[in-house]
Amino acid sequence: MSAAMHVAMQWKDLDAAHLAAAMAAMEPTLKREHRERVMRLDMMRESEERAYAERQQKRAHLRYITELIVGALVALAMLTAGVLVASHAWWLSTLLCGPSLLALVKIFVLRRSDAADMAAVGAAARTSTNAGTPPPPV
Repeated sequence: MSAAMHVAMQWKDLDAAHLAAAMAAMEPTLKREHRERVMRLDMMRESEERAYAERQQKRAHLRYITELIVGALVALAMLTAGVLVASHAWWLSTLLCGPSLLALVKIFVLRRSDAADMAAVGAAARTSTNAGTPPPPV
């Protein structure tokens, strides 16, 4: 119990005039306690908001790093596969190491994909598959 409430409990047996004087004397103390409580709650709310923002930033950073690693692994896998199949199917090697590699890395690392990238991938795929088919017999 606050000191003001303790004083009020002592003055409870007095008449209304004396009680009004006691309440008027307690009012500044009660206002101060209320301001302290409100400030403490505001500080707690701000602290929680800062902690939430930090958690969000950590999650975003972790996601970015994960996407960067995945992009690097995809690029390395496509390059390795392109080198391994180059002696057997050169046209497949151009698909794996050409614009499709750049488009996938751009999607994973930069998190965006442009229509021009997809058009380049499609053109490279058409060119490679057309070049990979044997000519018709004469």
